[in-house]
Amino acid sequence: MELKLDPWGAVHVDDYNKLFSEFGISSFEQILPQLQNPHPYMRRKIIFGHRNYDSVLAAMKRHEPFGVMSGFMPSGRAHFGHMMVMNEIIWHQQHGADAYAAIANMEAHAVRGISWEKCRSLGINEYLLSLIALGFEPKENSHIYFQSENYKMRNLAFELGREANFSEVSAIYGFSGETHISHMESVMAQSADILHPQLKEFGGPKPVVIPVGADQDPHIKLTRDLAYRMRKFLVELRGDYISIRGKAASQEMMQAAESALLEAEIGKVKRYEEHIDVTEILDQDRLTTGALLEAVDRLIIDLEIKQGQYGFIPPASLYHRFMTGLTGGKMSSSKPESHIALTEEPKEAGKKIMRAITGGRQSLSEQKKMGGEPEKCSIYEFLVFHLSDDDKELVELDAECRSGRRMCGTCKKDVAERIERFLREHQQAREAARERLPEFGIKI
Repeated sequence: MELKLDPWGAVHVDDYNKLFSEFGISSFEQILPQLQNPHPYMRRKIIFGHRNYDSVLAAMKRHEPFGVMSGFMPSGRAHFGHMMVMNEIIWHQQHGADAYAAIANMEAHAVRGISWEKCRSLGINEYLLSLIALGFEPKENSHIYFQSENYKMRNLAFELGREANFSEVSAIYGFSGETHISHMESVMAQSADILHPQLKEFGGPKPVVIPVGADQDPHIKLTRDLAYRMRKFLVELRGDYISIRGKAASQEMMQAAESALLEAEIGKVKRYEEHIDVTEILDQDRLTTGALLEAVDRLIIDLEIKQGQYGFIPPASLYHRFMTGLTGGKMSSSKPESHIALTEEPKEAGKKIMRAITGGRQSLSEQKKMGGEPEKCSIYEFLVFHLSDDDKELVELDAECRSGRRMCGTCKKDVAERIERFLREHQQAREAARERLPEFGIKI
């Protein structure tokens, strides 16, 4: 069966390897060794894929500006699946990122028909309080906002709309003649969410990573394409020389680019009608490593900015595995029994855990004989994703389960106690976060 990613549907991915071959997502395992202190999601292969995260990692290592951005559609209660995105935003902020978190109320209103008042209530009481309680800080270049109130983003969405057409967007999202215009506009708003951290008001172009589930990849691919289309030049390596191609650059901009390249003294500069080539490169080592290509692209981006353009860098992305729902399938806000909300009454959460589907066998004797299957167990997943900081403990629990020495009831009781304790502490932190909302420019 063909795998289709739908950002508004119920997508369950059984084989993440298909995402590498069919959608061009790169394996995160390849760059994991470059991280000195990776997030547990990275270390435990919960984050499994990326697009262009190398650019973010390079900026992080060089202490250069970079950003992280993601959003939450306020269509229901925030649960442990949403908390994964919150934790990824916070981890990057703690490692130096300018952090942006959007409440996608325009999307919720357009796609789900939720009233503006309810969007605001859910946005604050379900998502923002938990985000702040988990550690998001009100730093100078970090922002929490509602889509409908961010006019810089909305103006950018209008500009991006000039670079996308109905046929393209319909092909990506399956829109039909029945799809209303507001739904389509919400797509441009999300692309603008992703790109607006690169506006000059927020420090200008920089690598920005978007942590999402794989079902959101259509948004990422479209936005990367739009970022490319908004550029006036394409900088690329062609064999042993660098070519700067004027996609939509005026002759004035071509001349300015030629002057900037000559001044940089990289090599021999020759200008043609629609492109400029830099040959006889003086520093071959930097050319080989790609550092020179990056430096030239940065030079051209700065030129575009001076000429009143955007100079966007295509956004990077991180993809994490979906949490398995307590009733099987994907954890979903629309299925209360499948998830545990971050505002769930702790005792009720414990009861849900005791009712959950596990990776155990049909009977106790079969479990002892054949062992369990922790990779299919939503209870074990809670430990891997959220409730255990100890990798050694997880290895031991996995072995005990597979050997038949550990029964499902024991695991359920343990996880129920942990989740009740976590929720009590988190909900106390949420109440403290409510007092801090004005620090983030959020009016109660």
